Amino acid sequence: MECKRHIAVLTSGGDSPGMNACLRAITRGSLYRGCRVTGIIDGYQGLLTGNAFPLTSRHVGGIIDHGGTFLGTSRCPEFKKSSTRRRGYLWLEEQEIDALVVIGGNGSLAGVHDIALETDIKVIGVPASIDNDIYGTDNSIGFDTAVNNALDLVDKLRQTADSHHRIFVVEVMGRDSGALAVEVALAGGAEAVLVPEVPGSHDIRTLAEKLSVNLRISKKKSAVVICAEGAAHAVPVARRLEELTQLECRATVLGHVQRGGSPTSYDRNLASRLGSGAVCGIEEGLTDVMIGLQSNQRHFTPLEKVLATEHSFNHEEYDLLTQLSI
Repeated sequence: MECKRHIAVLTSGGDSPGMNACLRAITRGSLYRGCRVTGIIDGYQGLLTGNAFPLTSRHVGGIIDHGGTFLGTSRCPEFKKSSTRRRGYLWLEEQEIDALVVIGGNGSLAGVHDIALETDIKVIGVPASIDNDIYGTDNSIGFDTAVNNALDLVDKLRQTADSHHRIFVVEVMGRDSGALAVEVALAGGAEAVLVPEVPGSHDIRTLAEKLSVNLRISKKKSAVVICAEGAAHAVPVARRLEELTQLECRATVLGHVQRGGSPTSYDRNLASRLGSGAVCGIEEGLTDVMIGLQSNQRHFTPLEKVLATEHSFNHEEYDLLTQLSI
């Protein structure tokens, strides 16, 4: 089949389980359509230095079940400078690359939007973030795996909490978004969740009163409180709850373990659909857009709108948790 385009791909920002599945789909989807494909090492940093190599089907064999990204990733603040970006544009021109797919979160999508505004290269973004805080898609790559990683640990903590009649405060990732915290709290049967989007959830005195009722009057054996890191930190919350309730409290910070491990079937399939769809979009001549999944259908949203619009918080799930935690 005649080669139509030369497509480059990179992963940027925080790693997300399912990035490798997406790279696999982009590589094989490109080759299937007769396009050349180049993998850029370590995100935008690799673009600036020309650190890249041609991808073949063999390179992406056996990686669909691997977490992280085999191309590597980095945070590259210097890419925010237009003068610095020009070095990357020169390299892309030298390599005769006429299309670029970037897999990452909001910061990564902002970078590829700049490329679209400043060059004629066709660019498409693919949303990958365990925070699920990107507008234009129901779920971002890695979110489902992170939820299941955290949930597995919360289930284990509940068992020891029951044995010792304790309150456990568990901190999950989510600097600006409470999506991960709410999903884990609801699935894990938590008694409360603290999220940035609901300032009232941070009222520790009210929370202490609720937990006291649950444990003393309702005679529950234990309580689990999930907090997004952007709302509160587990250690001071646990310390304050212990003072107010006179009940034994423990804090657990899950940290980067949430990012690791084999991606779930949902994330593998989501990543495969979005990666393949990105190549289709390039073939159709689309640019400066992000591909996402809305109501289980692939959908392209202008990157300008993606970056200007906040991902909506699921208040329905938050309210449901409140009802079920009594």
